[in-house]
Amino acid sequence: MEEEQIHAVEKEAQHCASSGRKSHHSELMKKNLTSRLNRVEGQVRGIKRLIEEDTYCDDVITQIAATQAALNSVGKLLLEGHMKSCVAERIQAGDEEVLDEVLLTIGKLMKKG
Repeated sequence: MEEEQIHAVEKEAQHCASSGRKSHHSELMKKNLTSRLNRVEGQVRGIKRLIEEDTYCDDVITQIAATQAALNSVGKLLLEGHMKSCVAERIQAGDEEVLDEVLLTIGKLMKKG
């Protein structure tokens, strides 16, 4: 993990305040996530163009795999921030039901095709 990402995750932990179920992403984290999602968006448009141009299937599938990996990376970063901030805070407040929520969320992230 890059140093900037580590810093962003640490900032997430500091910014988590329990005000309902909203996220409290720092501006740095928002910028990081938005930048990654913009790249994913561009990759999806590129895949669409490859299909429209009848590009060889294996090349398209390779691009799809790269896009999935990039999106998984966004999910992993969000989960890490969530665990270090919101989940930790709820456990400290005695709300252990959050563990069931986290297990379901991890299951969703790990779900394949």
